[in-house]
Amino acid sequence: KPPFITLDGAFFIMKYTIKGTAPSKSNCYKIVKLGNRCGMAKQKNLYTYEKSFLTQMSQYDYDMIEGEFKFVIHVYYPNRRSDLDNSLKVVLDCLQKCGAIKNDNKTIEIIARKHLDKENPRIEFDIIPL
Repeated sequence: KPPFITLDGAFFIMKYTIKGTAPSKSNCYKIVKLGNRCGMAKQKNLYTYEKSFLTQMSQYDYDMIEGEFKFVIHVYYPNRRSDLDNSLKVVLDCLQKCGAIKNDNKTIEIIARKHLDKENPRIEFDIIPL
């Protein structure tokens, strides 16, 4: 179970930690040829991260947030080259895929901070229902 914090008894803040380096969405697709058509395909690093994310989220007990929410995230990268904004979409897509949120278009506010941790890359985030 995640460490829930009650605010005025009105709602819960879900706090989570997911280990690993969040990939950049813009660098996770490649153009592939499908017969006489072209399309976009996920690269292996995105599949690997999604699988790890879903596995780690399965340890938590949470209810899907169907309405609007605020998203607070701290991203710990192993180096300074990574772009914070490109990782946000991957994380929100993973949250939707695992059923923590119904739709990432319900995100009303995002507070994001980039950190450096070479030894323990991870994301730490809160989802605050509004």
